[in-house]
Formats: sequence, structure tokens, C-alpha cells
Amino acid sequence: MTHFPIFAKRLTGLMAVLLITLAAGCGGSSHNDPATTSGAGSQPASGPAGTQDTTAPAVSTALPAPGATGVGTTTKITATFSKDINPTTISTSTFTVTGPGGAPITGTVNYIVSSKAAVFVPTNPSLPASVALTATITTGVTDLSGNALLNNFVWTFTTAAAPDVTPPTVALSVPAAGATNTALNSRIAVTFSEDMDPSTITASSFTVTGSGGTPVAGTVSYAAGAKSAIFTPTTPAILSAGTVYNATITTAAKDLSGNALVSNFQWSFTTGNTIDTTPPSIVSANPANAATGICTNKSVNVTFSEAMNPSTINTATLTVAASIAPGTPLAGIVTYDVPSEVATFTPTSALTANATYIATITTGAQDLAGNALATSSAMTFTTNSSSCTTAPALGGAAPFGSFGGNATVTNAGLNTVINGDLGVNAASSSITGLHDSGGNVYTVTPTKNGLVTGLVFTLTAPPGSVAGAAVTQASLDATTAFNSLSPGALPGGIDVSSLAQCASCGGAGGGADELAGRTLAPGVYKSATGTFDIGGVSRTTANLTLDAGGDANAVWVFQTSPGTGTLNVGVTGPATPAVPIQVLLVNGAQAKNVFWYVPAGAVIGTGSTMTGTMLSNASITLSTAGTAPLPVITTLNGRAIALTAAVTMVNTVINVPAP
Repeated sequence: MTHFPIFAKRLTGLMAVLLITLAAGCGGSSHNDPATTSGAGSQPASGPAGTQDTTAPAVSTALPAPGATGVGTTTKITATFSKDINPTTISTSTFTVTGPGGAPITGTVNYIVSSKAAVFVPTNPSLPASVALTATITTGVTDLSGNALLNNFVWTFTTAAAPDVTPPTVALSVPAAGATNTALNSRIAVTFSEDMDPSTITASSFTVTGSGGTPVAGTVSYAAGAKSAIFTPTTPAILSAGTVYNATITTAAKDLSGNALVSNFQWSFTTGNTIDTTPPSIVSANPANAATGICTNKSVNVTFSEAMNPSTINTATLTVAASIAPGTPLAGIVTYDVPSEVATFTPTSALTANATYIATITTGAQDLAGNALATSSAMTFTTNSSSCTTAPALGGAAPFGSFGGNATVTNAGLNTVINGDLGVNAASSSITGLHDSGGNVYTVTPTKNGLVTGLVFTLTAPPGSVAGAAVTQASLDATTAFNSLSPGALPGGIDVSSLAQCASCGGAGGGADELAGRTLAPGVYKSATGTFDIGGVSRTTANLTLDAGGDANAVWVFQTSPGTGTLNVGVTGPATPAVPIQVLLVNGAQAKNVFWYVPAGAVIGTGSTMTGTMLSNASITLSTAGTAPLPVITTLNGRAIALTAAVTMVNTVINVPAP
């Protein structure tokens, strides 16, 4: 395991004094399955050395996320806490949801002990469509020692015009499938493609077996901030050496809208003969220690040296406080991005301008083997009065992987998969070569039959929906987002022609609009020519890398010229040999935060991997038709949204980013 210097060693003596020490209470529950019984574990908890616990609990994660838009109307509302909560204090009096005018949304509230999660289930299976809702967790919620939340936790989100019917998938497993020499004290974890219902993540839906199919005893928890389920072996607490283990996530696991996995997810790994005793360390922090000039809507990010136990990354272990009140942590939510190993604290309110803050990560943070950080670490940073660039709200357009405006969406090939919804603001006859999870078929042929894992929405489909509601709202919201990304609305972009390319990776030359071979920090970028190319005919063959520098909320906006700007990625085939190009995300960068303003359209070459949401007034083409020995898959981790024109796909996989 790679070792990194401990971030805390850079602290001054003064900073060490200012560390915020949070009491115990982050340990896992001893329950195998979710418990909703009142009074469970109602004995007062103790603090260090048997002292009474006086640390107030806090909300760690709220779902749907604060400020989220395009939320499916069948979504449950959840909140997870920094420590174990007294279940008798979780009720419809302490967890409420209201609609326009403060009208209450009726429902029931359950508490999932193993995941420290409260779940609000609306009585009406469908929330009001296309409205802002407000959820509140009150100070009536207390921990097992009677400590109450310091303040009410209030957040808002906006619903879509339709339900979410896209099934979740398993995006990542640890240990990975086929892994060998797994540490004997390792926990087993999976990360999902979207937020899951904690009540469905249990010892029945997540199982592990050893030699001869013998079940492994263990507890199962769900870390909402990481979309991750964790299996912890119990009796014994370590796995057997040199053994092949099989893990399974069953179709009983469902997302917050009640959609189940399409099929069981199974994988195997093999243990070695050693126990992992190496503690994790902090590789970097963003903002960096002693940084100044930080925008007031900045999140705080910490990158670890290895995979962490997501259930230990919460508002008890990652806190931010004003330096004038170091003992009073700010309200916020904490998330953990498993692929990049970045933990993020996002304040619920803007930071104060020209103020100094202290961020602290405690030894409660542990890796998957149970090793804690060797020491707590802290950093300071000072704000100015600026605001960071934020991702535009896509609203009703967010669930759509492909959207054809008032034109067409056409698929050619048998390997197209849209992991999300698809739509046109037109008649159903405008859809060709696709079928969806609802059994609806749109002009498929033996050579043109792609899958939409969600639903196809048109002015008249799907059956049972409010005619045209979803696509009309999506069109309006996408247009608003498109306009908000324009040079007029978002001036001051960086001209990419002034930036050096990476000669060592083949990125030298290629023109003023060339992005191939570049590694770009977050920001707004423009082109002197008004267009962007990432490779192409007689051009550089290299990838574009987007480096977040450890900031999981970092945003990129690529602006072409209003009216005439285009984007070309790679070379199409097979008539012309394809030149696959990739847009890569590193150091915490996320597809949901990448946007392309391309008014005159985009062409994504065959076999390329594109990243981000493309918004255009003209057509978007992904791959091209033709005959090849084997189908070549073109991938878009994002969305193709043509406001008034067509989207054309050939053997294309589109993965709609999670919120």
C-alpha cells in the first residue's frame, strides 16, 4: 500500500490547539437488518474514558440533495446522521415535508438503525410534480444520550414532471471482481449508480459466502453520502486466508423511487494471508492549508491515500467552523466519492466574505480495514467576496440522456443503451430504433433496436403519463440552462489557445481550438475560432484531461460562439478509420459538472468516450453508420440535448450522471 506524508505534520502549534475534537459515536450498529422499533438502544451513550457524551448529533447527508432539481415524483426523502439517534425521536413531528404555501406532505417516517438514516415515505406514492418542496429535521431529534440537533436542518428540492423509473446499477465493488491477496480484515463494499433506499440494503440483499457456499456472518450498512453499501464480517471478524469469496447484491436492493436492480450483481475475490494495519493518510486538501481568496460558495475537500470506509466519512469526522467560533461546526452535508477517494463538505449556507475558517478531519475516519487516520488534521483558509462557477440547474432535463427537442431521436445498431430517460418534444413517431423499460417500442428493426433503461417521453408517451408534461418542462429547463452557459451570461472565459499543450502525450499543435492533449483545471473556457475540436482529421490524436485538483464540486464550462459554435470529437468510421478520443476525469472531477455550449451542434467520433452535458440548438451525432467487423461502442458520460434539432446515435452507450 502506498504511503503518503500525514497532512497534520504541516500544522503549526497554534493550529493543533484549534483542532475540533468530536466525541465518539461513529461506530457501526450491531444490527444485521434495519430496525425501526422505538426505544432500540435507548441507553445513554458514554464519551471518552466513560464520560457522558455531550456532543450534539448533526445531519450528514440529505436526499434529494439540497437544491436538487428534476427529482422523480416517486422519490422518498432521507436524512442520515453523524451518530446513532434515539429512534423514538424520529417521527412525522420531527421530520416533515411541505409543498407550495407550506402545505404539508403526509407520510410515514422510519429510522434505519444500521445506516443511521431516517426515511420519509409519502402517503401518496407520487409527490406533486414540478414544484419546490421543503424538508425539515427539527431539534426534537436526539441521540442516545439525549443531545439534540443544534438547529433545525432545512433543505429544498424541486420535483420533475414524471417519476424516475431508471433502475440502479452497481458501479464499483471493493474488492474488485477477480481481486487477489485481499486483506483478511477488509470490509466488502459496493457503490451504486444512484441514491438507494437504505431500508432495502440489508443482510438479505447483500450477502457474502465462502468455501462451499458457507454464508459469512456480518452486518450491512448503507452510507448515503457515498451511495455505498458496506458488509462487515462479524463472527469471525476476519476472513479466512487463501479463500475465494462470492458476494451478491440481490434485486431486493432498490433506489429511492422503488426501482430495483435488473438482476443480481455477483462477483468473487480471493483473500491473501495478511492483515492490513497501514493507516490511511491525507494526500491533499482543497482549499489548501492557509489558502486565501476562496469564494464564498466553496466546498471543502479532502483526498485520501486509499479507499475509505464510507460510513466513517460524515459530519462527525469532517467539519468546518469559523475561526472565531471553532467549537461550533457549520451546518452542511458530507459526501464521499469512492472512485477518486475524495470526501467533500458542502455548507448549507454561503460562507461569510473575508472570514477565516478551520476545516478538520478526525481520526474517526477509517479505511475499509478499520485503520484510522494516525492523527486528526486541520487546515485554515480565508474567503473573499467572490463566487465560484456553479453547475446550471437542468431541472426537468436532468433525467434525459438524449433529448431531441421538437425534432427526432434516431438509433442505428443493436448495442445502444441509454441509462436514463430519452425524449422529444414532438410526436412518438419522431423516435426510431428504440424500446424502453416500460415495454414501449418505437420503430425497431432487426438492425436498429436500442434500449432505454428508463422511459421514452414524447408529447403523447408513455402510456399513463400526463401528455407532454415531462418533455415540455425538460425543453423549458434545458433552454434556460443553455442560455445561462452562453458567453453573454457567463463572460470572462479563458482562451484555450493561450494554454500550453502536453507535448509528451502527443498534444503539441493542432490549432487554436484544439483541446486534445490538454489538462485543464476547473473554469470557463472559450476558443479564439469559436469552435472546439478534440482530435479530428489530420489533427492531434490525444485525450482531454479534466483535473479537479481534489475538488469534487469543480465545474467546467466550454463555450463556443453563439449561433455558429460547434464541437468535433475524434474521427468517425468505419469508412474512415475511427480515432477514439477520451475526455478523462481525474482527482475528483465528475461528469455531472462538465458542460458544453455548442449552439451549432456536435459530432462525437466512433469509439470515443465523451464526458459532460452537451446543449445545442442544432443536431448532435454520436458515431456514424456503416459496416465494421465488430460493433464499435461510442460512450457519453453525460447528456446529448438538442433543443430544436435531432439526436442521432449508432451503437452508443449514454450514462446519465447521478445528481
